[in-house]
Amino acid sequence: MAQIPSHVPAASYPSPKAVVQLLKPITWFPPMWAFACGAIASGAGIGERWFPIALGVLLAGPLLCGTSQAVNDWFDRHVDAINEPHRVIPSGRMPGQWGLAIAIAMSALSMAVAAFLGPLVFTAALVGLALAWGYSAPPFRFKQNGWVGNGVVGLSYETLPWITAATAALGHAPSTRTLLIALLYGIGAHGILTLNDFKSIKGDQQMGVDTLPVLHGAQNAARIACLVMAIPQACVILLLAQAGLQTGAMLVGVVLALQLLCMIRFLGDPEGKAIWYSAVGVGLYVTGMMTAAVALGSLTLPAPPLG
Repeated sequence: MAQIPSHVPAASYPSPKAVVQLLKPITWFPPMWAFACGAIASGAGIGERWFPIALGVLLAGPLLCGTSQAVNDWFDRHVDAINEPHRVIPSGRMPGQWGLAIAIAMSALSMAVAAFLGPLVFTAALVGLALAWGYSAPPFRFKQNGWVGNGVVGLSYETLPWITAATAALGHAPSTRTLLIALLYGIGAHGILTLNDFKSIKGDQQMGVDTLPVLHGAQNAARIACLVMAIPQACVILLLAQAGLQTGAMLVGVVLALQLLCMIRFLGDPEGKAIWYSAVGVGLYVTGMMTAAVALGSLTLPAPPLG
C-alpha cells in the first residue's frame, strides 16, 4: 500500500490544485487536436452548431482524457509509490479514496455530456470510456502489453475524438472516407506512443511491463514504431488522391517525407533520439493530420463563383 511521506500533513480531502494535477491538463492536447481535425474535416460551418462543438471539445479533453488520467493514476498508485512518489496520490496530496471517487465522478459527468450530444456521440464516448478503464484497471490492464495498450490509447486519443467531432458538427455520422482517415491516424499514433517507452526500458523490465522496446529490443521497436507511423499516413495520401484532393495528398506527402528523414536519425540511436523525435516527428505528424482534415473539409465547401 502506498505510504504518505511523513513530511506531508494529513488531509481528509484534496485541494483544487491536487485535483487539477490528477487530471493532467497537459495531456488534453492530443484528443482536443484530433477533435479540431474532426470538426474541420466535416466541412460543416460552426454556425448554429457552435454549442455542441464546444461541448465536444470539453468532452474530448478535460472530461474523457481527464478521466483516463485519474483512472490511470489510481490503479498505478502502488507502482508510483516506488517509482514516482512525487505524484499526487502516493505523495498524499490526494488522500484516501478520493482518486477513485474523482475517476468515477468524471466518468459519470462525461457520459451525461455525451448523452446530451446524441446517441452517436454517446456511443463513441462510451467506447472511449471503456477503453480508458480497461487500459489501467484489472482484470484487463491493457497497458501491460505495448501492442495492446498503445493501440487502445491511439484509438481513444485520435480516432474517437475525430469521429465524435465530425458527428457533432454534422449532426449525423461522417463519410466512410473520413472514418477511415480518422482510424488510420489513430493506428499511426500507436507508433508515437511507443516513443515514450524508450526512456523507461530498464524500469519496465523490472516491473514486468511488456512495452515494444522490452519485447523486441530498442532497435526493432524503433523500426516497428516508424513503420506504424509511416504506413497509415501513406494510406491517407492514397485516400486523398483517390478523392481528387491532389493538393492535400501532396502536402501530406511532403510532411511524411520530412518525417522519414527524421526517422533515419532516430533509427541510428533509438534510446538517445526518442525524445528528440517525439518533439520533431510528432509535430510533423499532427501537422499532417490537420492538413488532411482541411482537405476533407474542402469536399463539402461550395465551389467559388465564376468571374
